Order: sequence, then C-alpha cells, then structure tokens
Amino acid sequence: MNRATCLRTAILALTLALLAACSGPPPDPSPHPRRWQPRPGTAWQWQLDGRVDARVDVPVYDIDGFENDAATVRRLHRDGRKVICYLNAGAWESFRPDHGDFPASVLGRANGWKGERWLDIRRLDLLRPLMAKRMDLCRDRGFDAVEPDLVDGYLNDTGFRLTAAHQLAYNRMIARLAQDRGMAVGLKNDLPQVGQLVGDFDFAVNEECAEFGECAALRPFVQAGKAVFHVEYALEVDEFCEPARELGLSSMRKKLDLGVWRQPC
Repeated sequence: MNRATCLRTAILALTLALLAACSGPPPDPSPHPRRWQPRPGTAWQWQLDGRVDARVDVPVYDIDGFENDAATVRRLHRDGRKVICYLNAGAWESFRPDHGDFPASVLGRANGWKGERWLDIRRLDLLRPLMAKRMDLCRDRGFDAVEPDLVDGYLNDTGFRLTAAHQLAYNRMIARLAQDRGMAVGLKNDLPQVGQLVGDFDFAVNEECAEFGECAALRPFVQAGKAVFHVEYALEVDEFCEPARELGLSSMRKKLDLGVWRQPC
C-alpha cells in the first residue's frame, strides 16, 4: 500500500470514528428531574404533632419523617403538595427507633427537650452514616425535601467545644446527604452562618426571628430566590406579618406543640 492510499485509509477511519462519537447513544427518555426549589412567599403548614390534617390549603407541608409513612406522603402528593421531612440532625432522641445506633461518645448534654441530648458534630466519621440512614428514610418515603433540626449546636451549651467551623462542616455534610438523594434541604435557624451557607441550602426554616429582631439576616435566601419558612410563637400576627411580607418571608404563627393550628400572615 503506497503512502497516498495509507493516508486516505487513515482519513476515512478517523471520519467514521468521529461520526460514531457525535451520534452517540440516544438521549435518556426520562432524565433525572431537578430537585424541588421552593420560592419566596410560598405558603406552608408545619405539623409535627398528631395525625397529619391534610385539609390546610397550602402547597407545602413540613411533617415528621419518622412518624409519617409513605402512604401519608403519597396522600399529600395526590393533593398537589410538596412534603418536607423533619429530622433532628443535631441531637440524639431516646424515642427514635435508631437511638441505639448512636455511640455514647457522641452524646452530650440535655438540650431542654425531653429525651434529647446534643450530638458531638465534630465526629463526622460517626455521624455521617447515621444521618445518611435518616436521609434514606426520607427519600424512601417519597419526601421532596428535608428540614434538619438543631444545626446550630455551636451556639449552645452542648458539653462539647464546638466552633463555627465545626458547624459549617457538619451543616454542609447534612446538605450534601439530602441533595445527593435528590431532595432539597433547608437551613434551620443558624442565622450567623446564613451568608456562608445560603449557597449550600435550598431554603431556610426559622423560628422567632421577628421576636428577636433578626429577620433581616435571612435576606440572602430571599435574594437568591429561595423560600424562608418562618414561624413566631409569642408575637401576634399584626406584630410581625407586615415586615415579614416586606422581606419576602413565608410567615405564620404557631403554637409550640406544632399541631394543626396555624395563623398565617
């Protein structure tokens, strides 16, 4: 074979290879959907106590992940609701079915709620697999998002020497665990770190920012197009609703037991 023939053969082979590469496999007929992103001002219901009452006319329900099964989530989905899975990510709870999986070394001081003790969030190696199982529970029951509670232990007397850096690392780990499973995730309270974590979380959940004059700290979430689900317990609605609306918060008044009762803005 002469040099010209070799060159033509090589060019033909290269052309065929490029055509095959460009054609590639057919597109996936059912690509993975993007995770849910609640927008500022979205109305919600937060019920952690009692059997879920699905009659509240709002597009979002936030309910306990352990106490509500997949059938409850499906029932809310059939009504067009998105459903958030409440989980405690910062404290051990004696009444949860996985309480025996937590080693004694990560259990700190009582946090003021019956049967709960702060967790040593520095121990990512021990807590990551435990929290991953909790996230699996939320995913397997069909939840759209996760509300991890008590992710501000560094601001409390936990029995451990927790720093802001420890909390940032832990909260980002929690966010990734939820998002890797296709669920959105909310930053609960932890106002001092909003600026550093707004990019890691899909929405925020806040308690009593109006009572303590802190709601402006949540503005980065609204500016990023992310909902802030907000409740007050002690204030009357006419004391906080107008400024909350101006900030773009999704606000309501609740009782501390977080039952069915709500008074929205």
